[in-house]
Amino acid sequence: MTRLTLRHYIIVAVSIFVLFLPGRASLPPLDRDEPRYMEATAQMLHSGDYVDVRFLDQPRYLQPAGIYWLEAAAVSLTGMRDAHATWPYRIPSLLAVTAAGVLTAWMGAALFGPVSGLLAAALLAVSVLMTAEGRMATIDTTLLLSILLAQCGLLRAYLDRERDLPTPLAAALLYWTALGCGLMLKGPVVLIPGFGTPIALALIERRTDWWRRLRPAWGWLVMLAIVVPWCVAIGVVSHGDFYSRAVGHNFLGKVASGQESHGLPPGYHLLAFAIAFWPGSLFAAMALPFVWQQRHQPPVRFLICWIVPHWLVFEAIATKLPHYVLPTYPAIAILTAAAIVSMPEGWRWPQSLWGRGLLSAYGVIWFGVGSVLALAGPVLLWRMEGIMSPAAMTITAGALPLLMAAALLLVRGAVLQAVMASIAAAVIIHVGLFLAVIPKLETIWLSPRLATLVAEHRPCPATMVASVSDSEPSLVFLLGQDTKLMRPELAAGFLRQYGKCALVLVGSKDLPAFEGGLEHDDLRVRRLGMASGLNYSTGKHLEIGLYGLQP
Repeated sequence: MTRLTLRHYIIVAVSIFVLFLPGRASLPPLDRDEPRYMEATAQMLHSGDYVDVRFLDQPRYLQPAGIYWLEAAAVSLTGMRDAHATWPYRIPSLLAVTAAGVLTAWMGAALFGPVSGLLAAALLAVSVLMTAEGRMATIDTTLLLSILLAQCGLLRAYLDRERDLPTPLAAALLYWTALGCGLMLKGPVVLIPGFGTPIALALIERRTDWWRRLRPAWGWLVMLAIVVPWCVAIGVVSHGDFYSRAVGHNFLGKVASGQESHGLPPGYHLLAFAIAFWPGSLFAAMALPFVWQQRHQPPVRFLICWIVPHWLVFEAIATKLPHYVLPTYPAIAILTAAAIVSMPEGWRWPQSLWGRGLLSAYGVIWFGVGSVLALAGPVLLWRMEGIMSPAAMTITAGALPLLMAAALLLVRGAVLQAVMASIAAAVIIHVGLFLAVIPKLETIWLSPRLATLVAEHRPCPATMVASVSDSEPSLVFLLGQDTKLMRPELAAGFLRQYGKCALVLVGSKDLPAFEGGLEHDDLRVRRLGMASGLNYSTGKHLEIGLYGLQP
């Protein structure tokens, strides 16, 4: 195989698309960010206001409106505007993760050959972080796609310089348009790799002639033309409040201090890499000698200049989350794949004793992470739900032998076979967890059960619901934008206001305050149902009852 053809790219796209389908419709809203995006999009569709993004009655001034537009388009095209289904909101992330895999294959093939391109796409697609982010209706995979498109434009200009070929206008338009779209998704974050890569290359090479191939004299106008109209509109609508919140608090605030309990010291992303890029993390560590030896070669130099500036920036800022360095993972996957393909006669262990020791220890961690993932399904179902699931046990039976085979192949130096075995194990684990395990963990899916409880006892077509003990965004999305979040002592007034068409969700710890308010207002209620479970965001066990006025 001398190059990748259209057939190869179609196979890559279909494979990744199918890999990321499981769990997309069966899983309720995940994390806290995903339902916030979903509910804000639903309110945007309901109000028809595509400029001012809001969550309930509060402005959501964290980033521009690009992701909400994408999700709103997906929901509208599927005809699910009035439903509280999760899967339409996840369509943009599904398409983005599929396209990201195809672009990674193209870049890998352009730099190191077709086998490296296909292997890089596989390593990226099965990584733990990509598996998680690619299934949620959040911003990260769509931002990754914008960054990859910009890097494709950069790479085309860079390779054309090396080959002494003219760079087409399309490459420049791709670069600047991708940056503009990235700005509409998450503001100036896209400029860190978008400008960081060419700046790093200029500092190392001490030349910028290839940069002129991207037509910077007018290209920046294309970028601004995409984002400026909305920026002006939101500035007028919010009276400047958007910029003080999005830039002053959300963006610059993360640099100075750890927000939402995510403040961690430098080195966090390096430590998290063992899990976040698994199963490719061990092979990436093994690729370091190759990267160092080939660091002066243009393909390797380009990828290093892509990775290092972005990684250093996000190690330096105070707030840290694993997905902040996701835009570097395609470049890491390509370098890892190139190193593996360059070892056709077998890989050799480091000659130094300390090098062997470090790599061996990292290998033990790698095998431990894989074993935990392979065993997680049946263990979680047994511990949390009391279920012995044959389907979940199939995950362990299929993945664990492959991991053992990969470890044995690594010891023997057969790296390519080892990485293929570990990729197969990762596919079994990821698909199995999202098909047979996670949807059945009802203990942690408290919001869907509360929403079902409300639906079963809804007294009026326009029932008003207040929650005093559970303020999770997932509950708000499933119940709708009219949901009220309030203190328990105010719930009695809510019942008095809306009468028989009102329902209140009250947890056991807030029940005395709720009953005190009822006595003060001389109201009598009845409990219509109860649900209990674990709030996995806080780790607290909750028992929540549904209450309505006594007839």
